[in-house]
Amino acid sequence: MPAAEATAAGAAAAGATAGQVPAAEAPTGQAPAGQVPVGQAPVGQAPAGQVPVGQEPVSQAPAAAVHGAGAGPEAAAVHGAGAGPEAAAEHGAGAGPEAAARQGAAAGHEVPASSPESAAGHGTESGAVPGAEAVPPSDDGDFTLPAPDPRAALRAEAVAPSPAPAAGDGRKVCVACRTGRVDDDGYCEHCGHAQPRDRDHMEEELPAVAAVSDRGLRHHRNEDSFAVASAALPDGSPAALAVVCDGVSSATRPDEASAAAASAARSALVTALPRGTHPQQAMQEAIVAAAEAVTALAERPEGEREHQNAPACTIVGSIVADGLLVVGWVGDSRAYWVPDDRATPPARLTEDDSWAAQMVAAGLMSEAQAYADERAHAITGWLGADSYELEPHTAAFKPDRPGVVVVCTDGLWNYAEAADDMARVLPPDAAERPLHAAQVLVGHALDGGGHDNITVALLPFALPSAGAGSGPAGPA
Repeated sequence: MPAAEATAAGAAAAGATAGQVPAAEAPTGQAPAGQVPVGQAPVGQAPAGQVPVGQEPVSQAPAAAVHGAGAGPEAAAVHGAGAGPEAAAEHGAGAGPEAAARQGAAAGHEVPASSPESAAGHGTESGAVPGAEAVPPSDDGDFTLPAPDPRAALRAEAVAPSPAPAAGDGRKVCVACRTGRVDDDGYCEHCGHAQPRDRDHMEEELPAVAAVSDRGLRHHRNEDSFAVASAALPDGSPAALAVVCDGVSSATRPDEASAAAASAARSALVTALPRGTHPQQAMQEAIVAAAEAVTALAERPEGEREHQNAPACTIVGSIVADGLLVVGWVGDSRAYWVPDDRATPPARLTEDDSWAAQMVAAGLMSEAQAYADERAHAITGWLGADSYELEPHTAAFKPDRPGVVVVCTDGLWNYAEAADDMARVLPPDAAERPLHAAQVLVGHALDGGGHDNITVALLPFALPSAGAGSGPAGPA
């Protein structure tokens, strides 16, 4: 279905996938009720009788305030969880263009619905292969080395903790054994493992947020990107943010698109929040800034074929600040809410801009039928010069209990699609060890076959201290 028709069908649709929080389709975003776990209050209107007990709605940022200053709720200190002990490391990336469009429920990578590749109807990749696979040579004839498997390090840590690095040694720690240091030739002095290139495997940890990105087992480069940051609101209360982007493989230079979008969104957020911009409005503006950054890449370098699609990517981001949980997105990258108390139901906070989601919303197919179709992951919204009118979605929630926000690309959620599935694979101590939990989630996707690039960011959410700001939204 062309993207224009699919978008029109989605706009006319009523209803939402069971077990999910239907996404707001207006710039300021409403989170329809009935899908949020007990103790989580959506922003915006909700059908009567559908708000679970213990929730307190939060005023929605008005549409007129999207490009102006929005008044936020009273300041409240957000107590971030302690960071895990793992050291953050960034490592190398495979080179070479990705030509094939990855579509279908198993492959799980998006293709714009208007692209020639989508119209050709590529099939689903074959079943999961739990080991690293041979990769094709890049354009220069070199065979790229497979990225280290983070699961090996996790297993090693479970047997014996890594020794402390030598004082004053500023060299990178090996991503395979997490013990040895990397020499000037790019090999570990302890285990001898060749280190990945810049974007094959990336990790970053801050006091209140952590993220991991991995190339996966099927693709020769990582087209995902992420950005994380901490900021302070005008009253001094902390804010944590994460942005995750997934390059569209059928477009040219998807890795550049995702990197540009993540960087632009991060810059916009760390500038807007300290100025007092309401977090939901700041997210809206950050997505617009990301779209402009990707559009700027559309000017083709010399030698690039004229008929190729312009660089494009999806985006999803989250802010935890002032007792609020804000999400924003375009495309099919997702955000999930997982309470620390696993007896409380988790929820999906976003709704995909995809062919399958629109077929379900329009009542034309069941969820099982839609996601079994080869067109399921054809996206109907993305950032890029050839996208239709930009429609960022944003929504805000005010949980009344602590938990963790999971922000990820489809390389992860294809292996834990339902909110209950994501909650099952997320470690119970994710709030205390977000980097370790992110590594576990990436390992879960690799165990499932690693068909796509995998990126996930985790933001622990803690209730404001008693008497600070607006306090909890309702009884736990």
